Amino acid sequence: MSALRPLLAAAGLGLGIATVREPGPRPAGPAEAAAAASMPARRRLEFLAGRRAARRALRAVGLDCGEIPRSGRLPVFPPGRAASISHSAGIAVAVARAAGPGLPLGCDLELRPLPRAAARLVLREDEEELLDDRDEPFHAGSRPTGAGWTVTELFSAKEAAWKALAGTGLGPPCLGEAGEGLQGLRPARPTGSLRDLRVGPAEDGLCVVRLRADPARAVRVRVVRVGTGVFGYVLGPSPGLGPSAALI
Repeated sequence: MSALRPLLAAAGLGLGIATVREPGPRPAGPAEAAAAASMPARRRLEFLAGRRAARRALRAVGLDCGEIPRSGRLPVFPPGRAASISHSAGIAVAVARAAGPGLPLGCDLELRPLPRAAARLVLREDEEELLDDRDEPFHAGSRPTGAGWTVTELFSAKEAAWKALAGTGLGPPCLGEAGEGLQGLRPARPTGSLRDLRVGPAEDGLCVVRLRADPARAVRVRVVRVGTGVFGYVLGPSPGLGPSAALI
């Protein structure tokens, strides 16, 4: 994951990484402590690791941040601060942006590949042509341009986009609350599912993910292979959409 820092920095993003195995995990303040106290031990470690990752991502773009409380499943940042958090297999990652209030921000880490059978929970029929015909395992590194996508890659792209689109205050009716990250594959959210997003290829191995109900709401996503898993992150609104039309 650390090798991705230059790639994200070139996109104006800071990367923060933390693990549940770090010694002496402590809440950064009373609000974090209260939230963590109500959680099972494993979830508490993930929660605190996510907060550490978010603070590290913000420091990477020159911003300090104290404790990060939550509202529902959403992290609540001080004014002028924002980050997206994801967890997988005991690792927490976060991305942050220094400038551009209202710009989309989302990431998703998936270190456990999803089976091909999970495609029906992620994709609709008009997206299945994007799937790679190869078996799910693959080599780490940037994905080959023009290659098909695995279920894990498409899931991660949509999950990162979901957070970005639902987390910018848009409140589109088909999107539920964007949480910090995947807590197990779910076929549906309270008011929608990942199938309410449509993914399509873009230049340079990127993809564009848009709301089916409002295709003008769209973001560009890059998915990078990490070991046998993937890391997806939102680069910004889809080209051709002005800030007022895209994501304020």
